[in-house]
Amino acid sequence: MSLNLEQKKALVTEVNEIARTAQSVVAAEYRGLTVTQITNLRAQARKAGVYMRVVKNTLARKAVSGTTFECIGPQLKGPLILAFSKDDPGAAARVVKAFAKDNDKLVTTLVSLGGQVLPAKSLDQVASLPTREQALSMLLGVIKAPITKLVRTLIEPHAMLVRTVAAVKDQKVAAGG
Repeated sequence: MSLNLEQKKALVTEVNEIARTAQSVVAAEYRGLTVTQITNLRAQARKAGVYMRVVKNTLARKAVSGTTFECIGPQLKGPLILAFSKDDPGAAARVVKAFAKDNDKLVTTLVSLGGQVLPAKSLDQVASLPTREQALSMLLGVIKAPITKLVRTLIEPHAMLVRTVAAVKDQKVAAGG
């Protein structure tokens, strides 16, 4: 269905606003998917906090100009669906990867992260990036490790003394009883 000029401008503005705040984008060719399959893909994306949109390539180039994803413009070819990760850099890659596992007609063409275009085979690497909560817990573990080790080192002589006294007591009870 063809869009008029005002609708095209609104679409470009909408995608541009998302692209300005997004952390990563995945472009995938959807040729051969049914409407039901694409609807399911969009529902999965919505649950994961991913903005997904089918945009004509010329409009997509205009929409990403002036953003960190301007580098993907020359590589937009064919019928593509764009998936933008808003909060979690790996969210769009995880959604596309999970959907493509069951639907081989969804083919990833490019991934962009941090202003760089990555080849489609980098989808697995981007999908394996930790979420914000996972990254924070990993950081907390790294920060907490030296303190925990120090406390264990300081407590060990006292624990060793208690174990020795308990062993001596057990020997005396066993010898006397």
